[in-house]
Amino acid sequence: MDWFGRAKIAFTHSPSPLSLRRNDGTETDLLKVCEVTTPPCQLNPLLFNGHLQTMWTAVKQHGPPIYYRRRIFDADHTTYTGTFAADFAVDPHQDVDESLPPRTAFFSEEQFAKIGSDDSRPMLIVLHGLSGGSYEIYLRHAIAPLVMDGGDWEVCVVNARGCANSKVTSGVLFNARATWDVRQIVNWARRTFPNRPLFGLGFSLGANILTNYVGEEGVNCPLKGAIAVGNPFDLEVSNKALQGSLLGKQVYSRVMGTNMKKLINLHKDAVLEHTNLNLDQIQKVTFLHEFDREVQTVTWGYPTENAYYRDASSSDSVLAIRIPFLAISALDDPIAVFDAIPFEEFKQNPYTVLLTTSLGGHLSWFETSGGRWHPKPICNFLKHMATEINLDAVTRSAYEAGRKYQFVTDFDPMRRKLQVISN
Repeated sequence: MDWFGRAKIAFTHSPSPLSLRRNDGTETDLLKVCEVTTPPCQLNPLLFNGHLQTMWTAVKQHGPPIYYRRRIFDADHTTYTGTFAADFAVDPHQDVDESLPPRTAFFSEEQFAKIGSDDSRPMLIVLHGLSGGSYEIYLRHAIAPLVMDGGDWEVCVVNARGCANSKVTSGVLFNARATWDVRQIVNWARRTFPNRPLFGLGFSLGANILTNYVGEEGVNCPLKGAIAVGNPFDLEVSNKALQGSLLGKQVYSRVMGTNMKKLINLHKDAVLEHTNLNLDQIQKVTFLHEFDREVQTVTWGYPTENAYYRDASSSDSVLAIRIPFLAISALDDPIAVFDAIPFEEFKQNPYTVLLTTSLGGHLSWFETSGGRWHPKPICNFLKHMATEINLDAVTRSAYEAGRKYQFVTDFDPMRRKLQVISN
């Protein structure tokens, strides 16, 4: 039993975690880094289960005042064409743009032309959850310690197509394995800031996308480390759990489905211009799985929404990760549910560690003070990796490139049924 809001913390990991070398020459490993950077999890005892924690997010709080400058990028992918918006955390400014979220303004051409740098400050690339954006409170809480009050990190949030008041300019929005935009930003950042160590952070659907991206990149991943928070991992299992309970279907799935329908309606003209989606059918959508049936299957050619869920899930991607990777999940999460967490996959891969808390809900972890717990392990891990660990000396073990996971036959964890042609 969790006593008075004190959540139990556990780590799932390989028997031989990834070896790491500190900058002073001493040895450690990924598990020890995760353990030393994870503080006790003392949550609000009045929010004593995942439903209460998750629903408390509906109580609007201002959150840290993060300021952004936005840049619209032209996609460089031959299939996933169009544009997408990236928001960069910047010093406070007085510019007001009513077309953008609060405290967000566009870069001028002159400002963006000067953004390149040879500095070696660490940089974090962030992916938000379903239908969200850089303005999300859970996201701003997580990055505030890195960029406010003397924080020396650079942070860029990649907004999903059509989210955070960005425009839809092509025939697709986004989906759970839409790794192309984050790949483009990471590659752009590698060229623009050649000396910066790059890290990734994803929340919920963004965590699933980030996990897929890191798995797809394998040993060639430009990131020095990544964190996935509240990842639903197995989307089919998570979807069935949502439909199988009263709260799951009538509250969470209904809210998410309604939000996605609103997003389509917000971009109605662009959707009519660029897609063959049936807007009349979309207006009948109530639940998230219905939205995916009307939008994702039509857009991508999946026969059913379950086929889409299976193909876009990131549980197998865990096996292909070859950079230090931390996943943070609450076992009482009613959306990214317990049964979808791939515990055995984390035990197979020494590059990964799964941190679970017995309480916390979905991207919640509300403390008695009104703050949130999740920024602490996130920022502690990132800062420790960036300052204490020799990132150029990550041990290449027998689990390195080319190693196959042997079952009955060779298993390629990144094989997908939907083949997307890359340029």
